[in-house]
Amino acid sequence: MSFVGLFLSGAVLFLNSLMLLGKADAKSVGIFNIFVGTLQMVIPFYLIVNSNQDNWDLYNNAAIFLFGLTYLYVGVTLLKGLEGNGLGWFCLWVSIVAIVYTFTSIFHFHDAVNALTWGMWAFLWFLFFLANTLKKKIDYYIGFVAFIQSWVTLTIPALLYFLGVWNTPSLYQIWFYVLILSILCFVVGLFKLKFSFKNENSVKKLKAI
Repeated sequence: MSFVGLFLSGAVLFLNSLMLLGKADAKSVGIFNIFVGTLQMVIPFYLIVNSNQDNWDLYNNAAIFLFGLTYLYVGVTLLKGLEGNGLGWFCLWVSIVAIVYTFTSIFHFHDAVNALTWGMWAFLWFLFFLANTLKKKIDYYIGFVAFIQSWVTLTIPALLYFLGVWNTPSLYQIWFYVLILSILCFVVGLFKLKFSFKNENSVKKLKAI
């Protein structure tokens, strides 16, 4: 995926995380989603037209569309106040596609960092499916996950690439552990979320008695 695309995605995901955490207005964030989503539709078209048109060029450039379409869908949903069911199903589809990218990174490219990154994105898209289609009350947890991912999978890698140090072996090894640590944070957060749901159900049962 284009590192310019990663950079822009980092900005959008950062704002989306703040919205989910109750720190930013939904409509203003929706406008930014549409702005970047439009760019992330134009960029891959340009890259495809100027590429060799082989399968791996298409594979890499098609990934940008996943983000562009998601941002456009999120932006329209927020601005129009839509119910979000369709967005959730779309996020499930993207999550499945992201799993394919994860395994391709492992078995074809032998790239552990890219595999972990795609796996984390697949998890985030799946969370959006749970919230929008299955109506799970997990907005705060999604905001927590999105906030971390906006930095460790998008913004910082893009900045390091612009500085010319991203592809160095030592940094790549460090970033592998950064991603592992981030995943552990997600797991801990998930257990806390599950525990809070149990406490909430217990309170409801006591009130019913």
